[in-house]
Amino acid sequence: MKEQTEKVDLNRRNFLKGGSMASVMAVMASGKDVLQPSPSLAQAASTNAGPPVKFGVIGCGYHGRDIVGTLAVLPNAPVVALCDHYGAFLRRAGRSAPDAKQYANYKDLLADENVEAVVIATPSHQHKEIVQDALKAGKHVYCEAPLASTIEDAKAVAMAAHQHPKQYFQAGLQFRSDPQRDFLVDYVRTGAWGQTVSARSQWHKKTSWKRAAPTNEREKEINWRLDKNLSTGLIGEIGIHQLDAKSWFLGKRPQAITGIGSTVLWKDGRSEPDTVQINLEYDGGIHAGFDITLCNSFDTDYEMYYGTDAALMVRGSQAWMFKEADAPMLGWEVYAKKDTFFKEVGIYLVANATKLTTVTGSGEEDAKDNPYNDTPLYYALENFVHNAYVHQSGVEDFIAGFGDEDEEVLREYLVELEGSKKPAANYKHGYEANVIACKAHEAILGNKRIEIPSELFELA
Repeated sequence: MKEQTEKVDLNRRNFLKGGSMASVMAVMASGKDVLQPSPSLAQAASTNAGPPVKFGVIGCGYHGRDIVGTLAVLPNAPVVALCDHYGAFLRRAGRSAPDAKQYANYKDLLADENVEAVVIATPSHQHKEIVQDALKAGKHVYCEAPLASTIEDAKAVAMAAHQHPKQYFQAGLQFRSDPQRDFLVDYVRTGAWGQTVSARSQWHKKTSWKRAAPTNEREKEINWRLDKNLSTGLIGEIGIHQLDAKSWFLGKRPQAITGIGSTVLWKDGRSEPDTVQINLEYDGGIHAGFDITLCNSFDTDYEMYYGTDAALMVRGSQAWMFKEADAPMLGWEVYAKKDTFFKEVGIYLVANATKLTTVTGSGEEDAKDNPYNDTPLYYALENFVHNAYVHQSGVEDFIAGFGDEDEEVLREYLVELEGSKKPAANYKHGYEANVIACKAHEAILGNKRIEIPSELFELA
């Protein structure tokens, strides 16, 4: 028996390490020690649907309630548990999930065997311990961005995700799951804008960012984002999504950041500036500017990317390309809809558009005709549900065939499942964006330039 067991184990390791998992399964199909995808997993991979993943939401503040409401409209994401130590928030979230159990302590929610996955929407400085405990409890984890308020805590979150391969982990960098942006990255990779020149973006909204509370103690607790010791400020709590988009679109990490910040309007004792600007430096002499303010709403939020052949403007779920006069023809421009911005003509870009389904109209009409008009949060959670199910099914299939002793080979097998998953930010994306946000925050508070050594992005 021992000899037979050793032979099976040796075959398992050799077969799995010797080629793709598809080849492994084909070769081993005639033996008793067989790993085959379950019918439900195959169905999920082909139809992008699967059985429900039962959710617990930890943190029921404003954003947490938005998450609960978004999960409520997904067909396979029932919210079965809610957690917040503040009773008023818990009751308000319960209106969107009336059948969910309510907990004041997140550890009690994690002990609920009915919960398969959790969304962590607590203040950023509380994420680390909750993520670590959730993964240890065997839950799949969606952690809102930023992963943490410090680089050290963000690394601890990322390492916890790495050390628990049986659980699926997704960082809340919502743009990574947006179908329109995923399409635009593919467009960028074709070299359609030529050589990268620079980039800039902004987020403008006139709001105090301060929330009212019935007591001074509660007011201080709920306004943690205004405290520089607890928060990464505007650049991290709001700007991290656009910071990540820059690295994603440019395919580069910044080497240095210069930051400035000041409190111009909301002089209420906060230690976080209400207006900030940063300049990111990349190799090749490329610079990217970014400004955020709570003092003015003009032009809201958008991103611009400039190349030698074209510029790309991204506003919400819409995007336009502005070609240079000497840019080469790409072939499809003749079919595309064009909008005029002052004296510039922008070619409307939309995922999956063809000459037979070209978007027509302008402005709000374009947005209505765009097939991807749900929020980035919707797509991020939709993809999390799908990916968590595919991941869980894959782990179960692997363990059924080979047991759960060889974590290294399990990791290799899970890599093979990536093609069945939808686009999403993993723990590495989350950590790298967190490093940039934290260093930008440091530069802003110090009104200085800070270099970012490449080894800071490494996880070990």
